[in-house]
Amino acid sequence: MTIATIQQFPPLESVTRPTVDTASAAYYLNRRPQTCRAWACLENGPLRPIRINGRLAWPVSELRRVLEVA
Repeated sequence: MTIATIQQFPPLESVTRPTVDTASAAYYLNRRPQTCRAWACLENGPLRPIRINGRLAWPVSELRRVLEVA
């Protein structure tokens, strides 16, 4: 893990925003962003994003649930 990665993506436990963008969700789920986008389109992934003005917003609470993070 590089220092740039640590600065860009804080630990999921310390995220206070209600949602994160696709790049952040992919990082936390250890998947590529395109995989997350496919889950959103096909509605077959472990969690569903919220669509806000045509953009995907991934709920932090659902990410924590899927990853079993307190």
